[in-house]
Amino acid sequence: MLNTNRLMQCWAGCFVAILAIVLFTGCQSGKEQASGKMASTTAAAQAAPIAPAEPVAPMPPVVPPPPVAPTPAETPAPPAAPTAPAPVAAPVAAPVAAAVPAPAAIPVPTPVLPPVRIKAGISNNITDADGNVWLPDQGFTGGDTYELSDAQIANTQTPAIYRTERYSMTSFSYPVPNGKYTVKLHFAEIYDGITGPGMRVFSFNVEGQEFKDFDIWVKAGGPNRAYIESVDVEVTDGKLDITFTPKEENPKINGIEILPRS
Repeated sequence: MLNTNRLMQCWAGCFVAILAIVLFTGCQSGKEQASGKMASTTAAAQAAPIAPAEPVAPMPPVVPPPPVAPTPAETPAPPAAPTAPAPVAAPVAAPVAAAVPAPAAIPVPTPVLPPVRIKAGISNNITDADGNVWLPDQGFTGGDTYELSDAQIANTQTPAIYRTERYSMTSFSYPVPNGKYTVKLHFAEIYDGITGPGMRVFSFNVEGQEFKDFDIWVKAGGPNRAYIESVDVEVTDGKLDITFTPKEENPKINGIEILPRS
C-alpha cells in the first residue's frame, strides 16, 4: 500500500514537471514570434522611402455672412370681442336748453306825451311850486352834470330846477307827436368859474330856429338868477330836436319844457 502511494506521488510530480516544461516552452516561443514580427515591421518601415509632404494650399479667409435684419415680431391680433346683443334703444327725451339769463338792459325812460318837463342833471323826479312833475335827466347826447345844492336862485319859486345842470352836451332829442309846441329852456349861471358877461357864450337851434351867441349872464342879469327862453316850433318828424354849439366855455342848460300849443 505504501508503495502504491509513493508511485502515485512520483507520477504526479513527473506530470507537473512535464506540464511546466511545456508551458514554459510555449511562452518562450510566443515571445520570440512576437519579437520577430515587431522586428520585421520596424525594418520594413525603415527600408521604405519617405515621400515629401505635398504643400497645403492656404485656406481662403472666412467671410462672415451679411447680417440678416431681424424680422419684426408680428403683433398678435387682439382677440375678437364677443358680440354682445344689440341693446334696445330707450326713448331719449329731447335735451332741455339751459336758460341763459339775458344781460341786464339799461332802463330806457318811457316817453311821456306833452306837456313834458325834463330836469337836467339829476336822476329822480322833482315837483315844482305849481305841482308839475319834472322827469329826470334824459334825451341828451354827450356832456356831463354839475350841481350846486346850496345855490340861492333868484327869479323863481322852484330854485331846485336851477341847482343842477348838464353842460358840454351836443344835442337833445325827445319823441313827440307831430304838431305845434312851445319849448321853454331854463338857464341860470351857477358855476363860480364864470364871473362876468362874455365868459360863457354858445348857440343853440330848436327845430330850425337859431339862437346865436347866447350869454346866460347877460340874459339873466347876473349869476344865480333864473332865466327862461321860449320858442314856438312845429314838429313834423315825430321828435323835438335841439342842437348846441360852443363858442366860449361850454353850452349848459338846467331844464326843458315841451308844451302843446293850440
